[in-house]
Amino acid sequence: MATKTLEVPKSGATSGSTSPRRLSANKAAEEALGSLRAATVVVPASRRPSIEGDASLVASTIELARRQLEGLTTADIAPKIPEKPTVTDAFTFAFDIDGVLIKGGKPIPKAIEAMKMLNGQNNRGIKVPYIFVTNGGGKTEAERCIQLSNQLEMEVSPGQFICGHTPMREMVETYKTVLVIGGEGEKCREVAEGYGFRDVVTPGDVIKTVHDTTPFRKLTEEELANSRVRDFANMKVEAIFVFADSRDWAGDQQIILDFLTSKNGVLGTRSENYDEGPPLYFAHNDVVWATSHGSSRIGMGALRKSVEAMFEAVTGKELESVAFGKPQIGTFEYATKLLQQWRKDTHGIDAPPQTVYFVGDTPESDIRGTNNFNEKVKETWYSILVRTGVFREGTQPKFKPMVTVDDVLGAVKHGIERELKKELARELQNSKTPLIEVPNAEI
Repeated sequence: MATKTLEVPKSGATSGSTSPRRLSANKAAEEALGSLRAATVVVPASRRPSIEGDASLVASTIELARRQLEGLTTADIAPKIPEKPTVTDAFTFAFDIDGVLIKGGKPIPKAIEAMKMLNGQNNRGIKVPYIFVTNGGGKTEAERCIQLSNQLEMEVSPGQFICGHTPMREMVETYKTVLVIGGEGEKCREVAEGYGFRDVVTPGDVIKTVHDTTPFRKLTEEELANSRVRDFANMKVEAIFVFADSRDWAGDQQIILDFLTSKNGVLGTRSENYDEGPPLYFAHNDVVWATSHGSSRIGMGALRKSVEAMFEAVTGKELESVAFGKPQIGTFEYATKLLQQWRKDTHGIDAPPQTVYFVGDTPESDIRGTNNFNEKVKETWYSILVRTGVFREGTQPKFKPMVTVDDVLGAVKHGIERELKKELARELQNSKTPLIEVPNAEI
């Protein structure tokens, strides 16, 4: 089936915030290295200074190496942890949620520990900014943040959160009357109205107004109370948005087909050539997703394929639909804007990070999207695949990550260690001295 990739329009960033604690280690490193010109020591990644370059940590790691060469052990001296974490401006993390942090509504083991490490509870005193980019949805970003905050036992802000349908808010000025599909109850109508869509129609509105629309689906008393009788003969649905997974595939697909085959979105009419209906947008294209069940469950991408196949079977024509979410480039562009604004507003860092570590569990969306976006931007987007979600050990992912780890804690440790190695390599290169390796130690 033919598909399109939607480029999300760029929007201006807002200003504001406080400045981070920024410390330069160059001078301290030069002085410490001066006495070791004959044999400079490479401090292991797990004992290396923060990316911000905490001068005290640089000096203490050099001293640790010198004393170790004189016969002391690594336990004899250790860098002091700063009273307040130092915020790094060199790198950030972006996380998928289901299968990476949460599974079946509960935190995946070590997920809470991984978040604490990023929030500064580590031996280096490094605090690393991060955002969440999930294809899931069906609730407002604020509601999802409250839920995730409770699950991970920390504060999560809407300013660092993207749902699959979040970029759809950019289309508020394009469409007035829209049909919104998916989710529980009236949640998706509330989300769409919160975005600013002026006239939001739901399948419940259609069934309440035209009772025989779905022969095998009857509204509950609660649905009848919340649904609205509409004058469909005198209104045009300009676009169809699938915000979240459908709870009624048969009924929702029937209503989607009725509008797709209509004349200019007027319910009850029939197009002669089947190309006059409203455009169809999906929040994401994941065919499967990770739950508490032993096997992955089908998701919105499966519904998309079903609707496209049904449309072709009825009309004889291919349906062109549009998917947001990962792996679409537009979603990663939107994530970049959110990440830069979050760093600026929260940490006073008004510059893009050199590296973004994206942690996901689905090769077809998380890894594919990260790798594709990495090829289009000057910054590094580094894909990390975890084994706690859709991906299963023993299978060969179609889209290969930069690295595969057991869980999200392993992903966080890998990213931090990689950055510490890069920073120390730069410091030692500037010193122009020979290298001696030192045994590893804990981060």
